[in-house]
Amino acid sequence: MRNFMDDDFLLHNETAKRLYHEYAKAMPILDYHCHLSQQDIYENKSYNNLTEVWLYGDHYKWRAMRANGIEEKYITGGEGVSDYDRFLAWARTVPMTLGNPLYHWSHLELRRLFGIDELINEKNAPVIWEKANAKLRGGGYAVRDFIRDAGVEVVCTTDDPIDSLEHHALLAQEPDLGFRVLPSFRPDKVLEINRAPFVGYIAKLAEASGRSRIESYDELLLALKERVQFFHSVGGRVSDHALDYVPWAETTREEAAGIFSRALQGGGVTLEEEKKYKSYTLVYLGELYAELGWSMQLHMNAHRNNNARTLRELGVDTGFDSMNDSPVAVPLVRLLSKLDEQDKLPRTIVYSLNPADNNVLASLIGSFQGGGIPGKIQLGAAWWFNDTKDGMLEQLKSLANIGLLSRFVGMLTDSRSFLSYTRHEYFRRIFCNLIGEWAENGEVPADAELLGGLVQAVCYENAKGYFRF
Repeated sequence: MRNFMDDDFLLHNETAKRLYHEYAKAMPILDYHCHLSQQDIYENKSYNNLTEVWLYGDHYKWRAMRANGIEEKYITGGEGVSDYDRFLAWARTVPMTLGNPLYHWSHLELRRLFGIDELINEKNAPVIWEKANAKLRGGGYAVRDFIRDAGVEVVCTTDDPIDSLEHHALLAQEPDLGFRVLPSFRPDKVLEINRAPFVGYIAKLAEASGRSRIESYDELLLALKERVQFFHSVGGRVSDHALDYVPWAETTREEAAGIFSRALQGGGVTLEEEKKYKSYTLVYLGELYAELGWSMQLHMNAHRNNNARTLRELGVDTGFDSMNDSPVAVPLVRLLSKLDEQDKLPRTIVYSLNPADNNVLASLIGSFQGGGIPGKIQLGAAWWFNDTKDGMLEQLKSLANIGLLSRFVGMLTDSRSFLSYTRHEYFRRIFCNLIGEWAENGEVPADAELLGGLVQAVCYENAKGYFRF
């Protein structure tokens, strides 16, 4: 029996061990999609205790605590509840997460970042609390330290079109930073024409683009173009869209303009009209991205804010989301085809939160490859509920079976936590074990140069060439 989380954790054959330790382990990280705070990076935020860095804002852990019967006040905070109380509630929950990646992630974070090898449970909680807090107080454990120590070269934050990007600009002026922090353009609030406060948001977009107001669809598109160009000037090379369903409906610019004007005046918009507005606007944005050489990311099939009561009480991004099961094939094909017809299909990464879509998407992207760009259209990494061992393997196998695994741009964190770079190690170990299994079963050649090159490409080199940061 092997020891828990030893040096060869998740590596079950000799080839996998060589691939990880000799080829994958030391590769840099390009975190091309995350939800880290640009301001926290600029200010080099430090933390008073383990709860602040480990539990604040982590809805993965919050969901597990709720499932374990922990009262909400110990999860998102409440009157009279200390950070130590919240930490103890998590320590009680960790042993219950066996089989969930949270068990692995939590121990990886403590071991790799704090040098703490104790198993996490209520009995060990006081020791872990004191050890971690001593490290946090002792220096070398601020936000930039976590990024540098993980070997990160590029961090792409997720930013709204109205963001001033002031912290990105300031970070770009620091010659000794050791990594780059770049913005990603996330115009979801522009597209969500039926979600409040749409009218108020358009007013903010007008202000951000130097206008007194936006009164027409033409003015909206011009403002979006200017904001995309501004992001580009600050180093942005990636966009991101949260499409809870993939919209598509044939329309004209005039029809989309009429729908926008009606919404701007407070009028109702039907679901079909919403699809038309979104379709035309997405195509317009895709064309802008293609002209600037950007990569477009489409995160599809999340079902957000399921619990109406907790949405009112706690707000969004508090752990009450799930997978959606909206069809993706037909609308996505039409969206990509529309851009391709005009030779303005940008590099595109498609992710679905529903793993049932893996094979659909792996086959679909093959219809739009080309232009001399290796892996131009990507099946995105296992995401959110799927960045488990099984979820990663399913995504990797779908891509290998139907497309080119060798051109995959690899893992991302999609995280709000500066401790989550250990997820790259988790992915790399799982990936190396899969390739090692193939080699030891005689399914691929046991050629160190060939397999090592594949591992390094997927862990780093492909993303470097694809995004061209």
